[in-house]
Amino acid sequence: MIAYDLQCAAGHSFEGWFEDDKAYREQQKKGLVACPICNDTSVSRVPSAFAIKSSRSAAPSTPQQYELAKIGKKIVDYVEKNFEDVGVNFAKEALKIHYGVTEPKNIRGVSSEEEETTLKKAVAETEALLYEHRKALISAVVTGKIDVRDQK
Repeated sequence: MIAYDLQCAAGHSFEGWFEDDKAYREQQKKGLVACPICNDTSVSRVPSAFAIKSSRSAAPSTPQQYELAKIGKKIVDYVEKNFEDVGVNFAKEALKIHYGVTEPKNIRGVSSEEEETTLKKAVAETEALLYEHRKALISAVVTGKIDVRDQK
């Protein structure tokens, strides 16, 4: 996986993750790379602070920076090894898992702003339903309709 700092024609900056540079170029050519703020597909790569080389060594200069770099690499390696890359189908696959259509599994991928809104709504609806169930359960316990003392 590679992360690029991107910017749309309107000047909005954002980050995009791609399998490799070829995947980025192919997605951009097809108009699949869009600004999450305004949905503009006129997107270009901009220099990243991580990509700008200085005259100093690229190696971390302090023990803390070294440890952070090691942790960052471990996280990326773990995600790449243990999460299935579902690409642009991330939202669809996440919703299938959320609603129990498919077995839960670790997934990674990309989604549009509209898809992210749909995912957030699905989670919010579930949380609201769980809140109502918890509230009813607490009420039943408080009113004595359910006796939890005998439960093990």
